[in-house]
Amino acid sequence: MRFKVTTIAVLATVIIGLSSTANAAKVTLKLGNNAAPNHVYNVISNMYAKAVAEASKNEIEIKVFPADQLGNQRQLVEGAQLGTTDMVLTSDSMLSNFIPEFSVLNLPFIFRDIDHVGKVMDGPVGDHFKEVANKKGLVVLGWWENGFRSITNSKHPINTVSDLKGLKLRVSPGKLAVTTFKTFGALATPMATGEVYSALQLGTIDGQENSASFVLGQKYYEVQKYLSITRHQHNVEPLVISKLVYKKLTPEQQKVLQDEAKKLTPKARELVIESDDKIIAELKKHMEVNEVKDTSTFFNASKPIYEKYESQYGEIIKKIVETK
Repeated sequence: MRFKVTTIAVLATVIIGLSSTANAAKVTLKLGNNAAPNHVYNVISNMYAKAVAEASKNEIEIKVFPADQLGNQRQLVEGAQLGTTDMVLTSDSMLSNFIPEFSVLNLPFIFRDIDHVGKVMDGPVGDHFKEVANKKGLVVLGWWENGFRSITNSKHPINTVSDLKGLKLRVSPGKLAVTTFKTFGALATPMATGEVYSALQLGTIDGQENSASFVLGQKYYEVQKYLSITRHQHNVEPLVISKLVYKKLTPEQQKVLQDEAKKLTPKARELVIESDDKIIAELKKHMEVNEVKDTSTFFNASKPIYEKYESQYGEIIKKIVETK
């Protein structure tokens, strides 16, 4: 009888131990982004969370928090470097505040189209930027997409670079964006996404520049009259995990995160392309929309910016431009 009791006790201990081990193996990660819940950022983030759960057999749970619920982009990137933020879907322009070389990806008109973006970021150039980010405590899992940026404002349509003179514009919070629009003659003001609508509404700023999907998702059309399709700059959206958090995962878990992010990268680009025409059509119901066919005045005004950056990052700029 004593043997049976002892055996039962040992078995119970083993079962409890196995249960504890199983529980300890499950990982929960929080992923923050700055977009509205219906924006492509959040759509692709939720698709990723589902794909990771399935691939890991529910060993990895990703909880998605849109609309700056976990903090603004700068706070989340800083947190990722410190290990207090798990994951963030951010922008190359935001990363340029921490890693200056990322500014190269925001040079005006450096990308021809989304296909060109894919060939660049899925190749050696993308690998180079992953290495650069890794040295700063950030692991890039995938190069997702925001598309090309355009300009809205409350004053008049933008057709040439001279139309920007004196306009107070919110620009993305990266040094190059500020430099670019100052060079274009605008009064450039970097500002967190969550502050933009009220600033437009109050007239603190005249306009802003972002993708058409943001204009619709953030309802800027309610406080802006004009949308000018300039495609002056492109934004890659890096899906980033804190290196400190990443190192705590098993190799198998790391592989799942990497693999599923890579699989969804074409889908992220596809969503942006698919939604762009529909979004612009919808915005035409609310705003005066014009497409800038001749961007030569903008490109010519950009030459001093290229000269400055080519002195420091000429090799990587050349690789991007020459990618076919």
